[in-house]
Amino acid sequence: MKRNIKKQFWLSREEAADLQKKAKKACLTEAALLRLLLKGYEPRAKPDDRFYEVMRELSSIGNNLNQLAAKAHSLNFIDAPKLEVEARRWGQFQLRVEQEFLQPEKKESKWR
Repeated sequence: MKRNIKKQFWLSREEAADLQKKAKKACLTEAALLRLLLKGYEPRAKPDDRFYEVMRELSSIGNNLNQLAAKAHSLNFIDAPKLEVEARRWGQFQLRVEQEFLQPEKKESKWR
């Protein structure tokens, strides 16, 4: 998206500090935070280290499942379609976890 319109406005020291703190908490620039808020989204704070540990583990397990599915399919050793379904379910679970912890939350606003 091309952004070619500049808006300039004044904030108090407290407002500027609050904007800076909230942008840092969400791991966004101040401009990105304001654009999200204008579209009705409420950003989430960056998750703690536990979230990233869980995501690494989920990713590792998902990779293992995919490798097992490929091997099982090639060797005709186990029910490959069922294993592939489970691997797909695991990937969907991982996506839901990411959405829950990371994606901005849409809020209904009387300002829209």
